[in-house]
Amino acid sequence: MPYRAPLSDLRFLLDHVVGFTQVAATDRFAEATPETVDAVLTEAGRLAAEVLAPVNRAGDKVPARLENGVVRTSPGFAEAYRAIAEGGWVAIGAGAAHGGMGLPLTLASAVNEMFSGACLSLQLNPLLTQGQIEALEHHASDDLKATYLPKLISGEWNGTMNLTEPQAGSDVGALRSKAEPNGDGSYAISGQKIYITWGDSDFQANTIHLVLARLPDGAPGTAGISLFLVPKFLPDADGNPGPRNSLSVVSLEHKLGIHGSPTCVMQFDGAKGWLVGAAHKGMAAMFTMMNNARLGVGMQGVGVAEAAYQQALDYAMTRVQGRTASPEIPAIIGHADVRRMLATMKAQVYSARAIGLSCAVAIDMAQATGEAGWKARAAFLTPIAKAYGTDVGVAVASEGVQVHGGMGFIEETGAAQFLRDARITPIYEGTNGIQAMDLVARKMMDNGEAAFRLLREIEMGAQTARASLPDLAEDVWQACESLREATEALLAQDLTDRFAGAVPYLRAFALVLGGHFHLKSALADGGTGPRSALARVAVKRLLPEYTGLLAQMREGAGDLYALSPEDLAA
Repeated sequence: MPYRAPLSDLRFLLDHVVGFTQVAATDRFAEATPETVDAVLTEAGRLAAEVLAPVNRAGDKVPARLENGVVRTSPGFAEAYRAIAEGGWVAIGAGAAHGGMGLPLTLASAVNEMFSGACLSLQLNPLLTQGQIEALEHHASDDLKATYLPKLISGEWNGTMNLTEPQAGSDVGALRSKAEPNGDGSYAISGQKIYITWGDSDFQANTIHLVLARLPDGAPGTAGISLFLVPKFLPDADGNPGPRNSLSVVSLEHKLGIHGSPTCVMQFDGAKGWLVGAAHKGMAAMFTMMNNARLGVGMQGVGVAEAAYQQALDYAMTRVQGRTASPEIPAIIGHADVRRMLATMKAQVYSARAIGLSCAVAIDMAQATGEAGWKARAAFLTPIAKAYGTDVGVAVASEGVQVHGGMGFIEETGAAQFLRDARITPIYEGTNGIQAMDLVARKMMDNGEAAFRLLREIEMGAQTARASLPDLAEDVWQACESLREATEALLAQDLTDRFAGAVPYLRAFALVLGGHFHLKSALADGGTGPRSALARVAVKRLLPEYTGLLAQMREGAGDLYALSPEDLAA
């Protein structure tokens, strides 16, 4: 079924719910006028629906392949990517100094959601380039910026992120890649990296790798890691691709989903590279790229969920089976259980989208104002946006298969592709378990101040809604109070107990945030429109899960470790 960009919900959230007007009111983002925002969303939605979505199935059926050392991409991907690059979409958030648009991350996040929903495999290419642009803007030397940023921003070249090695996954400090000084300011990079998304292609003139490696005097662990820029082709004096560097694609991974995205095993054999940022400070530089990429991945989950929901809805509106409760609606959407699935799918997508955009607003405000409160809010919301957005992507795609019944299990409908594609999103850019552990540990180092500030905001919103939506407001207020008490209990736990309950705690926080944003939407909708009806579904059917989740959080780790490895294997 054709993809339809969710422009109405995106505009409503930006205008009435997540506080985007604050971003547009800053000097930094003064160009994000209502007219500009509307034009950007409209054109991005058109590109997603008319250019990217039509190549999505081809990417799944005809995967990228390695042929005589060259990555051959899926049919139509080169042309679709050219439309992205020529439209300036890679540059949407990049600084104007090197040719970027300089628009807010919030707007870029909305665009990336639509592109992800249309074709996740292809959208990964510009997403990683955008992350690399940000890392170089913050940490690279002026010479590196001048050589590489214009080509990356124009989309002529693409960027990658090289962290993982066979023995160094989440434990990045275990990496073995090394960097030896060449004596001329450059370094010889050697080692193997795995899971490198868009590590090569046949439609871009150069691929620029950001590679984590250890200098000879680098300490063990993450403290001794440095970051290097390593191009596939070494630029000549005019900045154009010159000699081939000493790196290669060893193989492509055969994956469950995102078949159109080449996931490469990269070999670096003394490849020439340049230091980005300070020596031994590579993780700090890389995290500049990763933090916003985590929000980007959360929005990927939202995008795939939206596409899966749309296809399930279209199927439910045309498939006729049995007598429904509404004789005037003979299709299966008239059955109560199918209506339940579709309503909860839509409510989850809306919640995850609102959380992601709210996180983006906080990041934009932190950049525009430099205020510590916005920085803390952005940092706190990032793991929630990533984990909940991607969990929703998988859950909604799975429910979409269920709505199709047996046909959902048949590949020709395309419903299964959404589930297979979405399944990677809770894993890459930091697994959702790691996101949850980050939330309950590092993000609580302020003794919960950022969390409690958000909870106060939610309670104030519920108080405002009591007059017109008393039952929904009461449920949100009570959930918020329970979450406040649970947060106080969490702060009293040791780290092992916190980690045991981290995932349920994060999900409970996301459900309360989702209820809050649905309540705000219902108020802005006048309390009687379709968003008010959707808010009732979210508050009455999704939000109550917080009770069981917080009960799990309070249990700590004792019962888990009471089961020995031998017990688990018995």
